[in-house]
Amino acid sequence: MSDIIETRPIAAPQDEAQPKLVRVPGFGVGEKPTIAISIATAIACLALWWLVAKLGLVSHLFLPRPDEVLTQIGVVYRDGYAGASLSEHILASLFRIVVAAAIAIGAGIPVGLLMGLNRWAKGILDTPIEFYWPLPPLAYLPLMIIWLGIGETSKITLLVLAMFAPICLSAQAGVRSLPLERVNAARSLGANRLQLFFTVVLPSALPEILTGIRISFGIGWGTLVAAELIASTRGIGFMIMSASQFLATDVVFVGIGIIAVCAFAFSAAIRILEAVLVPWKGKL
Repeated sequence: MSDIIETRPIAAPQDEAQPKLVRVPGFGVGEKPTIAISIATAIACLALWWLVAKLGLVSHLFLPRPDEVLTQIGVVYRDGYAGASLSEHILASLFRIVVAAAIAIGAGIPVGLLMGLNRWAKGILDTPIEFYWPLPPLAYLPLMIIWLGIGETSKITLLVLAMFAPICLSAQAGVRSLPLERVNAARSLGANRLQLFFTVVLPSALPEILTGIRISFGIGWGTLVAAELIASTRGIGFMIMSASQFLATDVVFVGIGIIAVCAFAFSAAIRILEAVLVPWKGKL
């Protein structure tokens, strides 16, 4: 008699477990916009400024109210200041900062890339750049006057020196932070040195370069006041220093506000440039 083995089908589970999607938590500020927070902070600062001035916690001579500063903007726009119109002061400062930035960018990026690619260039140029870079511009302002006189050349040279170092060092850092895997991958695909530079090195260093340019503009606007101390009759920095000598605090605030608006506009333009040229920044 043969043994009969009864087999029963194995019942498949009715409800299969569905895969669960796990959201990876972000790091840092994330991708959410911060414009609303920035606007709220600006409004809070203005309200605090108005309250302190209104309550007289600080003398009115040293801290005018925001509405008085706005009124003074109209007065300076209509009547000018120190023998020049407001537009002449703004254009004089913009001319100096734009020319200095063009020279600093045109020289700083190639020198920084060269320092990042060549150890001889880094060894030779690193010492003088690191020597003068920490010095405040006012420290070598007398030398600019002695060597170059009191014309526009000394003012622009002072701004160029202040803006050159951060651009140069940022370009160098961008090259030195380049992952070696990208270089080896390009070489394995047959890229020559020129193709390697334009397709791998330069695009990889571009985010650092643009960051350095943004920093240099901030330093440049800060140095502008010192540059326009040199026998100037035009410029926002000159207007601020001239008004401070007569305790015209509202005019000083007007000049500070104009510089802040101009600096913000330049920074916003570089941010837009970053979004166009390096859309992958922060995503790799």
